[in-house]
Order: sequence, then structure tokens, then C-alpha cells
Amino acid sequence: MAVSTQILERPETQDADTGPEMFHYVRKEKIAESAVMGTHVIALCGETFPVTKTPKPGSPVCPQCKEIYEAMKA
Repeated sequence: MAVSTQILERPETQDADTGPEMFHYVRKEKIAESAVMGTHVIALCGETFPVTKTPKPGSPVCPQCKEIYEAMKA
């Protein structure tokens, strides 16, 4: 399955009760829908969650998402 980096935007967050808050890369077109409708998005790493927050510069990014995203850009 080929995935274009053009469908990705900024990292989004997962509201998990475990571990530190990390932001994940998700499909750009799903961000607003999730934020408004509460639907779940699937991050590059496979995590599934509703978008509830917007990352700020310097926010921690999921290492798996970052690795996958960097490999897709190459």
C-alpha cells in the first residue's frame, strides 16, 4: 500500500491515561472531521483515537509515527 506524504498534516494527540502525552501523524482530511464529529482517526503507528488537541511547537511526537513519516518522505 503506497501512502503519499501529501495526505498528512501535523501531528495530533492521543488522550491516553498511560504514559506522557504524544502527538501522532494522521491523515489531513480526517483532522477536522474528528475534531467536530468525535470520530476516531488512525495514526501512522496504528493508534486509534479522537482528535482533541492541537500540538504546539516542540510538542513530543510519537517515535513510531515520526520514523514511518520520515521513511515515506525518502
